Amino acid sequence: MIKELMHDPIFLAGKSEVATKEDLQVAQDLLDTLMAHRESCVGMAANMIGVRKRIIAFLDESGRVPTYTVMLNPEIIKKDGAYDTEEGCLSLLGAPRKCKRYRTIKAQYQTLEMQTRTKNFTDWTAQIIQHEVDHCNGVLI
Repeated sequence: MIKELMHDPIFLAGKSEVATKEDLQVAQDLLDTLMAHRESCVGMAANMIGVRKRIIAFLDESGRVPTYTVMLNPEIIKKDGAYDTEEGCLSLLGAPRKCKRYRTIKAQYQTLEMQTRTKNFTDWTAQIIQHEVDHCNGVLI
């Protein structure tokens, strides 16, 4: 179900809790909401729809065909190639803000089947994941 976007910076600055299999509907709602905003958004975290759970959804362009991916409990366990950039966010009003990102990351996460995976990401997809993991950690750009 498509959910309303959260814009309260106090709520967004709170850290998210570990997601469990009981949160799979939240993951689906997050994906539905992201798809509804696909013209202006490439990634979302659950707190953006008012749920403080460690769930992200994003457009993964790392493969041959771009696909929407959902990660439960994502953690960035390695990063390399720091650079400065600017990012916007549907949850935050105003112009894009400066931030530091990394060209290559290694992420550990759980699938919708609750299986743990570790995968390397680069460039644009890595940047999206970093932005969404920041949301899970209560970090606002």
